[in-house]
Amino acid sequence: MWVDPRHDPRDTGAVLRGERAVLLDYLTHFRMTFEMKCEGLDAEQLARRSVEPSSMSLLGLVRHLAAVEHSWFRRVMQRNLDLPKLWSKDERRDADFDDAVADDAMVAEAWEAWRVEVDHAQAFVDSAASFDVLGSLGDGEEIELREVLVHLIEEYARHCGHADLLRERIDGRTGQ
Repeated sequence: MWVDPRHDPRDTGAVLRGERAVLLDYLTHFRMTFEMKCEGLDAEQLARRSVEPSSMSLLGLVRHLAAVEHSWFRRVMQRNLDLPKLWSKDERRDADFDDAVADDAMVAEAWEAWRVEVDHAQAFVDSAASFDVLGSLGDGEEIELREVLVHLIEEYARHCGHADLLRERIDGRTGQ
């Protein structure tokens, strides 16, 4: 098991009522789950690829999720679509994965970027008057904050599944 269920930091014991509490608790849960799945690994392990020809790795996922948070909150929700995407994703769609290599500085940079973007997203959500706030997808198309949050929950849940498989390949550890 990843963590003793009696000491699982994801289990706050809170009774969830209402849209805000439910969505934010689920998102926090999956963000924490992802971080826990990467704990205790060195740069080589984090950068280890799944199977050829995939470039997926835990480090690539850290970089990807930082880019996802950055894009949805800084670009879409703050309507700053001209802001460059992280990791040169404007030029190469999979740069977050393809360029993830076993380097301590790159690992530190990826985790720092992820934490900065998660903090920024949380601050944005905390300051939003409601989940009806609209962001811009470009070309006049808009999206509500609630849909962005649901998308992020799905994104993290899917990538936590990938992280389970990657972690099991690295050291045999499996998810709860």
